[in-house]
Amino acid sequence: MPERESAARVRLRRIRRRVQVWTKRHIPPGMRLLLGLILMGFGVLGFLPVLGFWMFPLGLAVAALDVVPVLRWLKGRTRK
Repeated sequence: MPERESAARVRLRRIRRRVQVWTKRHIPPGMRLLLGLILMGFGVLGFLPVLGFWMFPLGLAVAALDVVPVLRWLKGRTRK
């Protein structure tokens, strides 16, 4: 079981990194923060059918591209 959990974590890190790279290349800096905040806002409403709780961490990852302390915190957590 532990190797399955680690494989899932690796997969989630890859997805998060892919989203961050795409966002950094295609969305201007001010809009990234706004998009991240919108995703986090809709993530809070995750109990609704189309929206989900998955939107909150995705919004955090997108907003972290413009907020340096949050980006450093995320990078530090992935190294553990």
